[in-house]
Amino acid sequence: MEELKRKAELLLEQCESVVLTSIDENGFPRPVPMSKVRAEGITTIWFATGTYSEKTEHFRVNPKAGVCFQKEINSVVLTGYIEIVTDEAEKKALWQDWFIEHFPGGVNDPTYCILKFTAKRATYWLDFQFVKGEV
Repeated sequence: MEELKRKAELLLEQCESVVLTSIDENGFPRPVPMSKVRAEGITTIWFATGTYSEKTEHFRVNPKAGVCFQKEINSVVLTGYIEIVTDEAEKKALWQDWFIEHFPGGVNDPTYCILKFTAKRATYWLDFQFVKGEV
């Protein structure tokens, strides 16, 4: 399992964007493409978004989340939880210059927040191996 996890980590490193899924007010999944800001292996992935966004509103109500990424035939699906991060120090540490297009007030823009995804389970399809398990 550790070898699969390492392969999944290498795959995630190659993916600039992933699909992040929230659960909407009607109980349906709502997948959206997102640029990953930072990742610690496949265990923790950070995203930048607006405090007003539909997905942020969903996560306030239900923190359950999914993340999916793929390249060629290989893919990984993660399920876990989102934490909405508004801590100024963490937001500053993760700020990237291209965010200014979305948050004209810069790192101190009150609508800028971070979504911190923590994976609990994984479904791997790597090198023709299909495996499910804990992260």
